[in-house]
Order: sequence, then C-alpha cells, then structure tokens
Amino acid sequence: MALLFAGLVVYASLYPFAGWRVQGVSPLAFLQAPLPEYWTGFDVASNLLGYAPLGFLLSMAMLRSGLGRWSWWLAFALPALLSLSVETLQNYLPMRVPSNVDFALNTAGAAVGGTFAWAMERVGILRRWSAFRSSWFEPTAHGSLVLLALWPLALLYPLPVPFGLGQVLDRVESGLISSLDDTPFLAWLPLRVETPDPLSPLAEAFCVALCLLSPILLGFAEMRSVFRRGAFMLVLLVCALVAAGLSAALTYGPSHAWAWITPQVALGMGIALMAGLGMLGLPRRLCTVVMLLTLSVSLTLLNQAPDSPYFVQSLEAWEQGRFIRFHGLSQWLGWLWPFAALVFGLRAVARTPGLTTKIPP
Repeated sequence: MALLFAGLVVYASLYPFAGWRVQGVSPLAFLQAPLPEYWTGFDVASNLLGYAPLGFLLSMAMLRSGLGRWSWWLAFALPALLSLSVETLQNYLPMRVPSNVDFALNTAGAAVGGTFAWAMERVGILRRWSAFRSSWFEPTAHGSLVLLALWPLALLYPLPVPFGLGQVLDRVESGLISSLDDTPFLAWLPLRVETPDPLSPLAEAFCVALCLLSPILLGFAEMRSVFRRGAFMLVLLVCALVAAGLSAALTYGPSHAWAWITPQVALGMGIALMAGLGMLGLPRRLCTVVMLLTLSVSLTLLNQAPDSPYFVQSLEAWEQGRFIRFHGLSQWLGWLWPFAALVFGLRAVARTPGLTTKIPP
C-alpha cells in the first residue's frame, strides 16, 4: 500500500508528463527562492495531507516488519527524498512549478503521518488490528486485501454501468488504430464493423450483480466464518453505495448523487445480495473459482456495450479543474482492477491445495 500511494504521489506531482524541457537553471534553485506570493488553502491542504498517508503507511510497514526503532525516521526521510525528487523534476515540466513551500509541507505531512502511526503503536491499536486481522482473515490474505481496499477508489471515476470496472475495449481499439494508422498492420486488427447495441435493462441488472459479486467473493475466499462473510458483504455494499454516490455527485452535482440508482441497478444489487447470501458457506477455493467466472462474464458484457454520447460528454467535469491530476489515476484503477483480480485469482487457484472444507458458522 505504501508503494501504491507513492505511485499516486508521483502521478499527481508530475501529471500530465508532457512537454519536458531544460530551462537552464539549477534544478535545486527553488530551495532558496523567496516564498510564493500567491497560494490557496487547497494547495496547502493537499500538500500537507497528501504525504501524511505515505508517512503513515511507511511507518506501519516498518513497525510490522520488526523495524520499529527506525519506523519514524524512515517514514520521515523517504517521503522527504521523494518530495525533493518530484519537485526537482517539476523544473522540466512547463505546467508545473517547483516550490520550497510544497517541499516543506510534504515533509511535514509525512512526519505527521509517521507520528500518528507511532502513537497508534504505543497505545496498542496496531496489536488490536493484528488480532482482528488474524481472527477475520486467513494468514495468506495479502494481495486480496489490497485489491479490496482499491476497489472503492476505482469506482470514483464515472462508469457507464454502475460498478462496471474493466470496460476498455473501445479505448484499446482507438489506441491501436491511432498507433497503427498509415501502416499495413492496421488491416490486421479484428475491429468491430458495426456499433454494438447497448445493454438491455435485464442484461444491465445481470452485469451490475456480477460486478458486485466479484469483490464479495474475493473477500469470501479470505474469511474464516459464515458470520464474518455476511458482515463483510454488508460493509462492502455500503462502501459501493457511498463510492458510486460520491462519483455521481462530483460528476453531475450533489443533487444527482443517487440518480444512477435505476430500477435495473436496484435489481442487480438485490440479485448480488441474494446470491452472496446463498454463497456464504462456499469453500474458499470454490469462492475464487466463481469469482473468476463472474469477472469473465461481466468483462465480456461490459466490453460489448458502447458508451453513450451523454456519458462521454459528462466526463468533461472530471477533466477540468482540481481533479485533472487524479481523474486519470482513478480511471486506470477502474480499467485494471478486474484484470488484476483475474491474475490474483488464477494464481490463488493454482497454488491453493484443495481447500474444500466447510466454512464454520
């Protein structure tokens, strides 16, 4: 998680990664520059709070790895070096301006995050979390927990079908056409000649149900009892509602936060809930196999459905203003999450030795 968050910091700091040039000034001159005359509260908060989770996660990683003595110092020094590196690289981007204030705020934020983790360890919160994790999850639950933590973030980018992650075929086709234009290889591509028909209401409900069942089954495969699986499913569905509502509010406005809950979406959520309840007692290995099946079918349905012109136009709200640095990252999460879950599930099935025992209540 610390590595993933570091990638988020680099993405947000160097986006859009275009127009690199040399200005002929010292890369570290910004450290001695006067304080900026203009600044906003959003800039201060984002630079201060943006590095706090990184310091927190790094300190947590050190504490859980037996390096508690060095946890705070590493949580302070590594983000400071990262901030210095990205601020230096901003010298070569025309749309970014390096700032000594940003560097100071980033470093202070990392120190706050590291201090918070250190305080949690001192009062015993980390020990209680370890006990909770060992009680609820299998010891092998590592990658699945990361995927589950990233799933609500992937839902923040607007989706043509609610919860429908992984709809990439149109983007892949357009990218290949652009790359192979004016080459003989363009004729080799198996491109779709006709525009596919949109999903019917029943097919959309089925797709919503499958998209919700995938993370539910991913969690079921790591849970220790039927009761814990049921509680996890309810929490995940609540997180899905909150993430989708927040995405709609950011895209269409707060008054339209729940406009996406159409009859077919409500039916799909009900189907997912009923199916999840029916699969509470499935063995771990079978949960993973069924998850792979739901992912495969949902990806097939989603990538046969076109984007509506109204939906494409609505995305302009995410491509302007403050979200310009983050909309692309959330979109990449939405594109890649199902395929990462597929790879994880295939590896889990390949290495898990016949877990067919019943799950205790």
